[in-house]
Amino acid sequence: MRLILLGPPGAGKGTQAQRLVEKYGIPQLSTGDMLRAAVQAGTDVGKRAKAVMDAGELVSDAIVNAIVAERIDQADCAGGFILDGYPRTLVQADAVESMLSDRGLTLDAVIELVVDDKALVGRIGKRAEEAKAAGLPVRKDDNPAVFEERLREYYKKTSPLIGYYYAKGKLRGVDGMADIDAVTQQIEVVLAAAIQGTANGK
Repeated sequence: MRLILLGPPGAGKGTQAQRLVEKYGIPQLSTGDMLRAAVQAGTDVGKRAKAVMDAGELVSDAIVNAIVAERIDQADCAGGFILDGYPRTLVQADAVESMLSDRGLTLDAVIELVVDDKALVGRIGKRAEEAKAAGLPVRKDDNPAVFEERLREYYKKTSPLIGYYYAKGKLRGVDGMADIDAVTQQIEVVLAAAIQGTANGK
């Protein structure tokens, strides 16, 4: 089961990914975790990434793609994986297609958590107010201005992937504004259909 979860920040991708990890026993791969692991392991690509980060620069697509390719070759990915926060751009999406094709693999599904942006911003603002009222620090991500900037970044760089995967017949949408259990149930329906399609050779 090889999946990509798409959706803007705050859509609930992390929560749903964790549920899928528990149910299917496949790893959730986030670029941040993979970068740190590669650097710590001292792999060739990890050393390249460390040099770039130590210089205070952004890690290039080429390095990120190489780290993802290295990671999916590890034993725990043999039964599949969930890509979290990657691909972020069309260039990275093309890289995913290439690395899977090179290994004789395909994506089973790309699931978009469809949400209402205004409702998300409102939800973030409410969470910030509740934290303040409780005398707790407001998380940086719960600052509405910061959140709106992250939303703009998502629509500028990542939302084109929706059309990209739709054209490939891989995209399936679920209502990300439903409660957590209902979203999980919708995803299960999508995955059941994907598994059935694979079994039928589609």
